[in-house]
Amino acid sequence: MNFQERKQIIIEKIETSGSADVKELAVLLKTSEITIRRDLAVLAEKGLIFRTHGGAMKLSLSYDPIDFVNKSAVRGEQKDYICQIAASYIKEGEVIFLDCGSTVYRICPFIRNMRIKVVTNSIPIVNALLNSTVSLNFAGGEIDMERQASHGYIAVEHFASYRADKAFLGVDGISLANGLSASSEKEAEISTAIAKYSKETFLLCDSSKFEKDKYLPFATLDMADYLITDNGADEELMKQYEDAGIRVLK
Repeated sequence: MNFQERKQIIIEKIETSGSADVKELAVLLKTSEITIRRDLAVLAEKGLIFRTHGGAMKLSLSYDPIDFVNKSAVRGEQKDYICQIAASYIKEGEVIFLDCGSTVYRICPFIRNMRIKVVTNSIPIVNALLNSTVSLNFAGGEIDMERQASHGYIAVEHFASYRADKAFLGVDGISLANGLSASSEKEAEISTAIAKYSKETFLLCDSSKFEKDKYLPFATLDMADYLITDNGADEELMKQYEDAGIRVLK
């Protein structure tokens, strides 16, 4: 099978599924993974697909969906306040993990002129930091269309391949009694991996999320080293969080 024939099948597969990994395509086309990687590089260079670590995704997925942007805009002033504090802790030359949360996404304007390396599973973050001084590394895997992010085994293994100086995570729910909670298993899995392979972990959480538990409790408060929130957070409650072992920044 020549390149033109493989090209048609690869593009059809990615258009249909949204993404595909190298091993999957090699089996489908009955060729080597080296050949597939070379084909994907050519297709990405021509602007036909979006190359990811371990595979490729549909090009249209690399742009911010309206739903995600709208979600990120909710409590936007508080999120920007939090992210400005978070960015002040990042130093030139560091390796940074960023998750796919709508709060973490808003850190992008504050770091795009820094010479750092960002490893993320968020498509909107990749899009926001293109053509900046930031070196980007995208974790491949199964694409969650709603959150515009990669998840699953491949994404987790990708983060496990690196060591970050700092990680910045959002959270769906947080409480003194039950710690951190997520709306799904895949979100919890990614958050746990990101924190595990980083020297320091920062939790970005606006004041509306405190003392609210979601579907899946997945970690105790001490998974994070720092909790960054906004001025709307109750002072007495924040003291209780510090007593529980997490440093609060606001």
